[in-house]
Amino acid sequence: MKYKQLGRTGMFVSEICLGAMTFGGNADAGMWKAIGALGQADVDRIISRALGAGVNFIDTADVYSFGQSEKLVGQALKNLGVARKDVVIATKVFGEMGPGPNDRGASRGHIMDSVQASLERLQTDHIDLYQIHGNDAVTPVEETLRALDDLTRQGLVRYVGVSNWSAWKIAKALGVSDARGHARFETLQAYYSIAGRDLERELVPMLTEEKLGLMVWSPLAGGLLSGKFGPGAPTPEGARRVSFDFPPVDKERAWSCIAEMRTIGAAHGVSVAQVALAWLLAKPHVMSVIIGAKSLAQLDDNLAATSLRLSPEDITRLDAVSKLAPEYPGWMFERQGGARIPAPFKPE
Repeated sequence: MKYKQLGRTGMFVSEICLGAMTFGGNADAGMWKAIGALGQADVDRIISRALGAGVNFIDTADVYSFGQSEKLVGQALKNLGVARKDVVIATKVFGEMGPGPNDRGASRGHIMDSVQASLERLQTDHIDLYQIHGNDAVTPVEETLRALDDLTRQGLVRYVGVSNWSAWKIAKALGVSDARGHARFETLQAYYSIAGRDLERELVPMLTEEKLGLMVWSPLAGGLLSGKFGPGAPTPEGARRVSFDFPPVDKERAWSCIAEMRTIGAAHGVSVAQVALAWLLAKPHVMSVIIGAKSLAQLDDNLAATSLRLSPEDITRLDAVSKLAPEYPGWMFERQGGARIPAPFKPE
């Protein structure tokens, strides 16, 4: 297991982050049941196995099964006797947590109410990484950032991050934080997979320039890249994609990626899922890849991706089959600005 800096900070997190979205769904939990319905015993086993493999990073959210995921994570760490300093806990705020008009969003009120509830569910006195889970089109960025800064000054939160925001809004937030001396976003949690490389257009250049850490959610595109799907493959019974077809993916493009990954996986003697994860782990702009598991077998297979070293030829083939279609202004940057990039220096 490799460890990477959390953004620009002095904290290090494992390149694999255990996602807790599969924890806690039940018959009354709507879509959360389709994603996962693991109870305490299973959660304890999965967290124990992940920590034993070197994972020190767990990501959850208040909205996952309406707080049950956070409760299960907190209780599991207590049951396993895990020292608080040995695990980096990340959670998120934004989603709808009640029927009232202020039970959602990134307002100061909702953030202050939510952090206390999350701390209680997680049975901890601080959250290592507190993230805004989505884009609030109403609340001013300045209000959100001031609330997060207050939480860090109070010691309730160590670092702050954001999820599912556009590049321009993150850049604006970084500028506001710098001008006002607020705690700045250190991470972005975003969807990224070999079948969905859209963030490379605007977000990756911004992340690289500003030194934010990228946490990848749904690296297997909601299970689509697990190897269970594809032309001619039988529909897997009980698979998440069958009842919850998310995130949106161009299926024909995905099938081409899967076909290439099957070939490369066979050559290495590994699963398609491991190839998909190893491709992400090889990207320099990726800090940590979030994996969710419903079973120990699935967890073990995903963890094994950290040992897979794709060759330069493998990476080239996978990059080619998953290449983004040109879009403006990207193709104009390449046409006009290519000559500004110095050629490698070669002594006479």
